[in-house]
Amino acid sequence: MVLAILIFDDDNIRQLPVAERLARCERIIKNDQDESKRWDATWLAGEIAENRDDTDPVFNQVADLMGWILENDDNNVVKHEACYQIAARNMRSKIPHLINSALNDESGLTKHEALESLGLMRATEAIGLINDALNDPNEDVRQTAAFVIKRLKRMQESGDYKPSSII
Repeated sequence: MVLAILIFDDDNIRQLPVAERLARCERIIKNDQDESKRWDATWLAGEIAENRDDTDPVFNQVADLMGWILENDDNNVVKHEACYQIAARNMRSKIPHLINSALNDESGLTKHEALESLGLMRATEAIGLINDALNDPNEDVRQTAAFVIKRLKRMQESGDYKPSSII
């Protein structure tokens, strides 16, 4: 899958060899105070996982970095982007991170995107847990949970459901 968005790369990180590129993104994500740079690095790291799967160690390093962001970053927009990258790259090992974010993050924005990402990933195994978000104090989170549950149930009942497919 190729995402047709060119993210600003003011340090030409895309031109680095993969290992160096990932290391640079990780340094920015874990150490830079500028959330706009951390967001860019999250996207640029996600690009590394494009056209790879969970049999590739690099894919798993990127997935682990996305999980780290959900657990540690203090900016909700950066965490939102990590949720999106997890879904866009079908990082199924990070479904538990998305569930945790959907149910326990302080941010309605992060909860919403984590729920939406679970829907995009067709994580029907999470329906029971997503039900808990129907009682969230944030109306947007409750609406997203209801939408995702309905969508996942429709997919489950379609008969031609393929859990590895996205969107």
